[in-house]
Amino acid sequence: MNFFSLVCEICFKAAYYDLARPVDVALETGFVVIRSCVDQCQKTGCVGDTCFQHCKFSADGKAIDGPWYMQEPLYLRWKQWDCQSDCQYECMMTREEERKRNGERPTKYFGKWPLKHVYGIQEPVSVAFSALDLAMQFQGWVSYFILVYYKLPLQPNRKTYYEYNGIVHIYAIIVMNSLFWSSICHSRDVELTERLDYSSATVLAGFSLILAILRSFSIQDQSVKIMVTAPILAVVATHILYLNFYNLDEGLHWKVIFGIGGIELVVWGLWAALTSHPSKWKLRAFLISSILTLCLRMFDFPPYKGYIDAHALWRGAGIPLSYLWWSFVCDDAVFRTTVNLKKSK
Repeated sequence: MNFFSLVCEICFKAAYYDLARPVDVALETGFVVIRSCVDQCQKTGCVGDTCFQHCKFSADGKAIDGPWYMQEPLYLRWKQWDCQSDCQYECMMTREEERKRNGERPTKYFGKWPLKHVYGIQEPVSVAFSALDLAMQFQGWVSYFILVYYKLPLQPNRKTYYEYNGIVHIYAIIVMNSLFWSSICHSRDVELTERLDYSSATVLAGFSLILAILRSFSIQDQSVKIMVTAPILAVVATHILYLNFYNLDEGLHWKVIFGIGGIELVVWGLWAALTSHPSKWKLRAFLISSILTLCLRMFDFPPYKGYIDAHALWRGAGIPLSYLWWSFVCDDAVFRTTVNLKKSK
């Protein structure tokens, strides 16, 4: 068995373990308790000794039992923390404390693990890792920019000898945009932030595949570029329109993302196996590490200490991968500049 097969087997077993995990027979009763708790909280505005000011306001921010001019502060309304959200969170955490005292395993509520909030941030560790990854991507982009424009020779028209320079800059903007909206969505997960997060992630997946194909096959002809780019952009646009105007289906979204990502890994993998590129080992290391991190996304386990779940670790694993990726891109820019400079002479 080679290493790639071993990685795939590990990921398969992780996914199988998650799917085959026994179902708690008490879950149905637990959800009834949660629903009853939420209904009662929305009427009284309290869960035990904890009360919420949001429950004094209607959905449009107007006071329920006060003068007409009393309204909830705009910054609270913008965050969209309302009575139902507060009640769901407090009832969920109260129920989890009861389960913990009874020696029971954590369970999901409303489709999510019971993660502890920090200053209103729903997934603080995922937000922190997404922000760090964004900073790493920005640092890599700046390093690349300095390299191609100030350290490597330029053509007489001040253009770079690296023929993929334009698409790399576009990629950098797209990936940073995706990480920005990922941070926002993990901070406050509502329908609007989900749409923006899913849409930006779809654009990133599609453009990453375009970059992989153009670089791996050394495509320079404009007509061929259009033939490659057009169908991928059509799939991306169709998926985004479906999510935003028909059905915000998380399951379908991840199938599309993993499908596009799988094709991208195959394209890069074949090229990394056949190329004589001097930094091919970096690309191989990046691909193997990317496959390993997918195991974290597939192996869905309860949050450690109420903060760190599989998704947070997956986000954290992306930080060193971003550094490795930009290191390869810079090496590729040096390699292609050297080759093209020799050709020009």
